[in-house]
Amino acid sequence: MMAKTDKIKVTRVRSAIRRPKDQQATLIGLGLTRIGKSRIHEDNPAIRGMINKVRHLVRIDPA
Repeated sequence: MMAKTDKIKVTRVRSAIRRPKDQQATLIGLGLTRIGKSRIHEDNPAIRGMINKVRHLVRIDPA
């Protein structure tokens, strides 16, 4: 039986205009291509690192 993995919902709330290219690429990597778009991701260190990089552009909720 597999262990239950935690999930988090990430929603883009701000524009990436005039942001560094690496932050824009991180949003695309998270699957957040438009303001208001949400994605559900596994809660792991890789995703947490990506979210931390663009935390001023996204909202995080438990999924």
